[in-house]
Amino acid sequence: MNSHPDRQLPAEITSDSAFVQGRVPLGQAAFTDEEELRSVWGQAWGASTDVGTLRRVLLRRPGREFNEIDASRWDPELGAAFDPAGRWYWKRPEGPDLAKMQAQHDNLVATLQSFGVTTDVLQPLDGVFTKSIYTRDPLITVKGGAVIARLAPSMRRGEEASVTKAVASLGMPILGTIGGRGFVEGGSFAKITPKLALFGTSIRCNQEGGTQLADILRHFGVEVVTVPLSGFEFHLDGTLAMIDTDRALVSPESAPYWLPDLLREHGIQPIWVPVSEPWAVNCLTISPGHVLLSSSAPRIAETLDAIGVKVTVIDYDAVEANGGGVHCSTMELLRDDV
Repeated sequence: MNSHPDRQLPAEITSDSAFVQGRVPLGQAAFTDEEELRSVWGQAWGASTDVGTLRRVLLRRPGREFNEIDASRWDPELGAAFDPAGRWYWKRPEGPDLAKMQAQHDNLVATLQSFGVTTDVLQPLDGVFTKSIYTRDPLITVKGGAVIARLAPSMRRGEEASVTKAVASLGMPILGTIGGRGFVEGGSFAKITPKLALFGTSIRCNQEGGTQLADILRHFGVEVVTVPLSGFEFHLDGTLAMIDTDRALVSPESAPYWLPDLLREHGIQPIWVPVSEPWAVNCLTISPGHVLLSSSAPRIAETLDAIGVKVTVIDYDAVEANGGGVHCSTMELLRDDV
């Protein structure tokens, strides 16, 4: 095998092992192939849409971090209480009712479980991480695994590491991590079809983050379209929610004028939510045409019921006072394809 007798090659190269290695079959399946994911990673992780039947979800229970909130710092002009050190804000004149928050969150978990959803509930973080109960933001999930986001507010830095360890310990593939000066938060990401996703840019999510996200997801066959959000809107899940393969809730206040046309191009009917019910869009789709909705949105519940959408209503006002709703509080780890 050695054509140069004066050159001494390592024994392992001159043996038949290299030839044998060259004959080992190579895996040709795509990373997102369900059989490949199950055999290598244990489950067909992730979600190709926002509406397939929900199988597994990540949550974090409210805890002692809310004892730090001081309602005496309420500013009526701003409509919130703020920590001078920037560690928290609260959106009601009354301080947190932790027992009520925990009861409502526990009911959210129990409701999900009643529909056969596996719930992975994280424990509170050490420190004043009052927004960490909103597990939607530190990551996004697509078919195949998770992309770890990078949160803009300094009060939330550190949640990314916690969530990375959590999903990795479950066996979920980490497909990428937002770095540099990019900011991505999962609440500003929506899967419209298995091949098309929207990313809302805002004061919390920038174009650099969107560019990085698009570059990661193109390797998985997903195109990302940027949606500039208006004013001080944080996230896309305050503007749009997919509730079926062909229906979406849309906020008339914050949706750019061209968004309904984009939806219609993909066979999706926009359903306008009342301006008086801002939490209506922050719902969670359990399966195609079945929505988990806060009781703070009764008008849209009636509208959906009238057009044949199944609506499950839960009380969630105590948690919403912290600035996030049902959708914010849940991150899908596993959904069926549709």
